Amino acid sequence: MQIKQGGVSAGDLNLKKYFLAKNLKKDLPAGLVVFLVALPLCLGIALASGAPLFSGLLAGIIGGIVVGTLSGSQLSVAGPAAGLTTIVLNSITSLGSFDAFLLALVIAGVMQMIFGLVKAGTIANYFPSAVIEGMLAAIGIILIMKQFPHAVGYDKDYEGDEGFSQMDTENTFSGILSALARINYGAVIITVVSLAIMIYWPKVKKLALIPAPLLVVVVGTILAAIFSGTGFALLDKQFVQIPLVHSTGEFFGLFKSPNFSGIGNKAVWVTAVTIAIVASLETLLSLEAVDKIDPIKRVSPTNRELVAQGAGNIVSGLLGGLPMTAVIVRSSANVGAGARTKVSAIFHGYLLLVCLLAIPSLLNKIPLSCLAAILLTVGYKLARISLFKHMWHKGLNQFIPFVITIIAVVFTDLLIGVGIGMMVGVFYILRTNLRNPYFYTIAPNGEKNTIRIKLAEEVSFLNKAAIQITLTSLPKGSDVIIDGSNSRYIDPDVLETINNFKHNAYTKGIIVQLKEIKERYDIPPLKDLVYNPDEQNQTR
Repeated sequence: MQIKQGGVSAGDLNLKKYFLAKNLKKDLPAGLVVFLVALPLCLGIALASGAPLFSGLLAGIIGGIVVGTLSGSQLSVAGPAAGLTTIVLNSITSLGSFDAFLLALVIAGVMQMIFGLVKAGTIANYFPSAVIEGMLAAIGIILIMKQFPHAVGYDKDYEGDEGFSQMDTENTFSGILSALARINYGAVIITVVSLAIMIYWPKVKKLALIPAPLLVVVVGTILAAIFSGTGFALLDKQFVQIPLVHSTGEFFGLFKSPNFSGIGNKAVWVTAVTIAIVASLETLLSLEAVDKIDPIKRVSPTNRELVAQGAGNIVSGLLGGLPMTAVIVRSSANVGAGARTKVSAIFHGYLLLVCLLAIPSLLNKIPLSCLAAILLTVGYKLARISLFKHMWHKGLNQFIPFVITIIAVVFTDLLIGVGIGMMVGVFYILRTNLRNPYFYTIAPNGEKNTIRIKLAEEVSFLNKAAIQITLTSLPKGSDVIIDGSNSRYIDPDVLETINNFKHNAYTKGIIVQLKEIKERYDIPPLKDLVYNPDEQNQTR
C-alpha cells in the first residue's frame, strides 16, 4: 500500500527524485562542457558581428537561462549564431547604430512568438531525413576544418565562423594553408595533449568521474603558463578574451537599450523580418538535427521552441544582446557530453553569468587550442565514417541528397546548403512518388492482352505525368481496365487525363473499362488518414 501525498504516491516521488539525481550526474558535467564550447563562440560571433563582446556573452546567458527554461527541447542549446553574423554586421551599418538594431531584434522576437502561436513550427516536419543527416555531417566537417587553424595557433579568423568565404578575405581551405605556414608549436602541443585526454580519459571508468573537457582546460592552462617566456609561448590572441569589469557601475554600463524612436523606420522592420525568418529556420533545422542524435529519440515541440526563441530575442534586444537561435554546435556538444535534460543548457547559462562576474581574468588564461580540441572531437562524432556507410546502405535516393547537402553546406553556409539539399531531397521524393501511382499487370485474353492498371490509394496531381505517359504508350488493340477500387482520392487532373484517354482510345482500337472510379473525389479528412487498428479488425 502506497501513501498518497497531494495525489502523488510516495513511490512516485521517490522515483522522480531518483531520476532527477541520476540526470543531474550527467546534466551538470554536460553543462560545463557546453559552457567551455560556448564561451569562445559567443565572443567570436560578437566580434564578427561588429557588436560589443559583452553582447555575445549576454546572448549566450539569455539563451541558456531564458530560452532553456521556456523551451520544450531537452537537449537543444540556444545562443548567438554564426549564420546571423553577416546580417547583424550589415544591419548595424545600414541602421546607423547598435541601439536601432536592438529595436529590430525586439520586433523580430515578437514575430517569432507569433510564428509559434500560429503553429508555423510544423514546417520542420517536412525536412527530409537525409538532408538533416547531411547537415549534421557537414557541421562536423566544418568544425574540423575551421578549428584546425585555432588548434595550431593561427587565430586570424574569428571563433565560430561557419561560412566557406571568411571575413578575413580567405576561405576554409586557404585558411588551413595559411595556418600551416604559421604554426605555433606551443599551441600544437596543447592540442595534441588535449585530444589524447578527450580520447583516452573517458575509457578509464574510475577516472571518468572527472569530465575530460574540464581536465583539458586545466591541463591546457597549466601548459600555457609553463610555455610562457619560452619559444613555445602563446600570443595574447590565442587565449580566451573576456572583457574585464572593474566596478558595478562599469558592469551595468555594458548594457544597452533599444531606440524606440525608430519604430516607424522601414529599414528597422525589414531587418526585423529578416532576423525573424532566418533565426526561425536555423532554429527549426537545429532542433530537427538534435532530435536525430538524441539517444532517447525524443521529439521536441517546434512551435513552443519558436515562442521560447522569440522571448529570448526580446529579452536580448532589451538588454543589449545579439540575436540567437538554437545552435547545432553547442547542442551537439551537449548530446556528446551525455546530457539528459535541459538542466544542462540552463546550467551553462548560469556558468556564463557567474564566470563573467566573478572570474573573467582566470578564464582569460584558457588557450583557444585546448577548446579547439574539444570541438574537434565533437566534429568527428558528427561526421564519423559509420554515418556515411549507414546512409550508403539506405540507397542512392537517400545517399545522394545526403552527400549533396554536405558539399553544399561546406562550400556555402548552413541555410543555402540546406536549401540546395532540400531541392535534391524533394526531387527524389517526387521521383519515388511518381513511380508508385498504380500497379500494372498484363494478362493474355485470346488474341488480345488485357491490361489492368490498379490505381494507388492516393493519386495526386504529381502522378499525372507518369499515368499519362503510361496510357499513351499502351499497345494498340488492347483491352484496358483502369481500376480505382483501392483509391480513396484521385486528383481532378488525373481524372481528366483518364477520361480523355477513354474518350480517344477507340482511335487506337483500345477498349477502356473504368472500374469503381467516381466522377469526383473529395479530399479525405485527416482523421480518415490515421490508422485505426479497431476499424481494421472490424473490416476483417
